[in-house]
Amino acid sequence: MQPLAIFGGTFDPVHIGHLSVAWEAAELLGAEVRLLPASVPPHRPAPQASAAQRVAILHAALQGQTRLSVDTRELDRDGPSYTIDTLAELRAEQGERPLVLLLGADAFAGLPSWHRWRELFGVAHIGVLSRPGVEISFGEALQQELAARRVDDPMTLHETPAGRVVELAVTPLEVSATRIRELLADGRDPRYLLPAGVFADPRLLLPYRSG
Repeated sequence: MQPLAIFGGTFDPVHIGHLSVAWEAAELLGAEVRLLPASVPPHRPAPQASAAQRVAILHAALQGQTRLSVDTRELDRDGPSYTIDTLAELRAEQGERPLVLLLGADAFAGLPSWHRWRELFGVAHIGVLSRPGVEISFGEALQQELAARRVDDPMTLHETPAGRVVELAVTPLEVSATRIRELLADGRDPRYLLPAGVFADPRLLLPYRSG
């Protein structure tokens, strides 16, 4: 059964760095990937653009392909966006279909600070998006969880619904949403940092323009 992979973030705005790693993960896993924009992220400031504006940019960015899609369920939920709630909801919908939570290596290293983090392994696999040649150290609690869960072949995630951790070596693109917002606020045009579809409608980027 084709896995369903989840890639969350504020996407404020979504940029080519987000989409390139999501696309590579889809290829490595043989998975469908959904991008989940967060409503009220517990660990960072609120997004600059509204939920509707960020979703509109995402839809424009994903035109012309079918491997990546948008899932807005966290925007429809009141309060903070806790990943365990989203994954539990998806598990109830998807039955035994393999679910994969995609996390950057830095985010994965901080997993023990997440709400009900150990329960994540009961509802999903985790795909750690790593930079080739860069080693990330994990704390003792996370190392203990990894000991029995780590696998080397991404395709083994097709065999069970949840519980495994695999490293996915992806091509890092040093693109920052913060820098893109700064450029737009200064009236500049980050033409090749954002997906081409975003520029089809100039109104999409108005939340980031000054004045």
